[in-house]
Amino acid sequence: MLSFLSVATIAFAALFQQANAVLLSNFSELRASYDFIIIGGGTAGLVVANRLTENADFKVLVIEAGVSDANIVDVQVPYLSTFLAKGTPYDWNFTTTPQIGLGGRSIDYPFGHLLGGSSSVNHFTYTRGSTDDYNRYASLTGDSGWSWSNMLKYFFKNEKLTPPADNRDTTGEIIPAVHSTTGIMGDSLGGFLTPLDHRIVSTSSQLSWEFPYNQDMNSGRPLGVGWLVNTIMNGARVSSSTSYLAPKYLSRANLDVILNTRVTRILSTSSVPTPVFTGVEFAASAEGPLLSLNATKEVILSAGNVGSPHILVHSGVGPPAMLSALGIPLVMSNPSVGQNLTDQPLLPLAWSVNNPDSFDDFVRNTTLFNQTLVQWTQNRTGPFVTSAGVNHLAWNRIASNATIWTQFTDPSAGPNSAHFEMLFFNQLLADLVGTGDGNFMTIVVSVTSPLSRGQLTWNSSNPFDPPNINPNILSSPFDMFVMREAIRSARRFVAAPAWSDYVIASASTNATSDAQLNTFISANSLSLYQSCSTNSMTSYKSTYGVVNPDFKVKRVQGLRVIDASVLPKVPSAHLQVAVYAFAERASDIIKAEWA
Repeated sequence: MLSFLSVATIAFAALFQQANAVLLSNFSELRASYDFIIIGGGTAGLVVANRLTENADFKVLVIEAGVSDANIVDVQVPYLSTFLAKGTPYDWNFTTTPQIGLGGRSIDYPFGHLLGGSSSVNHFTYTRGSTDDYNRYASLTGDSGWSWSNMLKYFFKNEKLTPPADNRDTTGEIIPAVHSTTGIMGDSLGGFLTPLDHRIVSTSSQLSWEFPYNQDMNSGRPLGVGWLVNTIMNGARVSSSTSYLAPKYLSRANLDVILNTRVTRILSTSSVPTPVFTGVEFAASAEGPLLSLNATKEVILSAGNVGSPHILVHSGVGPPAMLSALGIPLVMSNPSVGQNLTDQPLLPLAWSVNNPDSFDDFVRNTTLFNQTLVQWTQNRTGPFVTSAGVNHLAWNRIASNATIWTQFTDPSAGPNSAHFEMLFFNQLLADLVGTGDGNFMTIVVSVTSPLSRGQLTWNSSNPFDPPNINPNILSSPFDMFVMREAIRSARRFVAAPAWSDYVIASASTNATSDAQLNTFISANSLSLYQSCSTNSMTSYKSTYGVVNPDFKVKRVQGLRVIDASVLPKVPSAHLQVAVYAFAERASDIIKAEWA
């Protein structure tokens, strides 16, 4: 890790001081009971906490396993997001099982371990997905409320579009009517332009048949090349913590938040046929005493795609054979818990370039790094208002006449949904590719509508032991095909005339055959960290799945799951907007039921 100037850190702390006095400091400050106990202060959990406490009669507790996000430089400065990797206290530090599709490699599997959850450590991308994604959710769940037309109001309720940090004229870069300026979570277009930007836009006209310009990818029709909206406001990260748990909300008299606390089980007062969940068991550490607390209305599980099924299993809800093998008493049989794990694989592709203004020197030159951090601290401008200079992305589909369709049915939600994505970085990504001499650009390609499915399994009854995480990345030949096509598409992109005096040579691979590309893909692919669907939502009548369209866990009472784990399918997008919108609708459903 690069060293920081103390003056920058001190000034930063003053800028981002939160009302930490309102956070509970120890268990003795807890009330005797709460109406709602929310397990997890992450992307979804803090939305629900905010919306429920709009009703002054509801007493709500949020239990977060991690630390506060306040005053953490790496969390709040957009460029420093790449340093929030494995080995920090802000990550759960999970690793996967050996992945067959990755040549037997185990890879890091990051999830945020702090207030805001993964919204406090992600790469900011604000992408809603396609109309098809949400209409498919409506079809799969039998609930028309999940359709695009109905979910628009939840996108608007969430979003607060703001000017970019450089305050430039954004005419032609976005369609304002597609966005909201009155929501809670601030976002903006990129606030620092790079030499990549005009070349990317030029390419969209030079190769318009493959990469058409899309003025706003959040309209429900994301295909093409367009400007990226990020969850960044005034040059700083916006998370569920900085927005939904801002001081004016955190100070509500009916909201308590406690940190550094692990929920070990959700407690039920009866078992089969209809268990009723009434509270939680928790501890400060594996060595600490186990305590319990009652929820008079509901327990809401928002611990994420790994954490939520993990807590369900240790509470006796899950595959019966596994529970029996672990010696955990069965409360409700549900073989779907932990299944259907879906993720989007990524692959970084690098090129050496003629660009003295690439961001590569920030990784190699500590003095320059610190000077740029001071600039950010003083006025929140400069290169550090971006995540490695990413201002554009591209979404694309496999051609309808491709031979792959003779073997596979299209796994995407429909013709508006992408099969793969390209993200453009103004440097060599040290966390993905490593460092090198010279100047670089990186295009990260990813499979956005994968067929591969994995699962979580358990071999310990100790809730402090992590599960076995097997996302099964690139296990489907379809996903490998899409990744090969994404590489070829990225190569065509940088071969456009706009790049003729800019791109020097590939810094990744010159492989051309399918076999050669497969070897390169297996050796270098990672997760895009878009993990979802381990507690999938299905229709009320479905015998499979974990939750109903109202987020209630099937065949039990007093328990809902609200986080990325309930998404029926991965959207053709980055996850955070879908999670925010699902949590907003969930809050309305809960408030209406308990009105």
